[in-house]
Amino acid sequence: MRRMVVFVVVGVVVVSVALGLGLGLGLTIGRRSGGIKDTFLKRCQKFKDLNCQNVWDAFQRAYINRDPCTVTTDAYDPFIEAVSFKPQCNRVLFWSKTKEVAHSFTQKRDCLVTLEDTPLGAMVDGLTWCGKKGSNETFSSGCPEYSACENNPMRSYWNRASAALADAACGDVSVMLSGSIQTPFDPESIFATIEVTRLHSPRVRRLNVVLVMEKNAVTNCENKSLKNLQNVLDAGIGYGCKEVTRDQIDKCSSDPEIACGACW
Repeated sequence: MRRMVVFVVVGVVVVSVALGLGLGLGLTIGRRSGGIKDTFLKRCQKFKDLNCQNVWDAFQRAYINRDPCTVTTDAYDPFIEAVSFKPQCNRVLFWSKTKEVAHSFTQKRDCLVTLEDTPLGAMVDGLTWCGKKGSNETFSSGCPEYSACENNPMRSYWNRASAALADAACGDVSVMLSGSIQTPFDPESIFATIEVTRLHSPRVRRLNVVLVMEKNAVTNCENKSLKNLQNVLDAGIGYGCKEVTRDQIDKCSSDPEIACGACW
């Protein structure tokens, strides 16, 4: 009789532990999904005239219930429409290999904006997300690496958002490139493959290259890749390049008395 009692108790313990682990896993996934949504909505609320719940619904429809390697850029078109992205004349700042310095500048001065300063970038910057076939949840773990497959949710999103920013650019546009690498204008970068190709005259008048010169700078505005950039620009778009030290950029971003037009 005792042996049977012991067996029952052990069985209850095993079942309880199994249920506990199952519940724990479910709660973990729920927190991850809810955390992304909460962060998204909180960031969205900083922008006026957006119905944030509708924007979130449009965003997640792009990838939920899909294999995370089959999400194409056009899946995010409804989200782009929901955000109603406005033209950005004389304010767009693209960047390539210079994210930290570009954001350091725009966070302190409001004369220029990067993609991550707009609703398109700000709501998801730094986040990881994907869906799974047969599920309507958003997950932040178990997602494919950015380079694991071409049509993964994050890669497709940033390509689509970059295209939207380039389409909204008008007047004079700027780009921060790195003087610390041998090829500042990388032909494989998002800037080269997506953004530059969508800049058209007369909507865009001029492209200003800010070549960021750190202490380990290895090149200048005469770099061959920058000549290539000039050559691939749409006919009618002007071009200029200035070598600007990181110290100069930091000084300008920290001193409101310096007009943005005089920063480089």
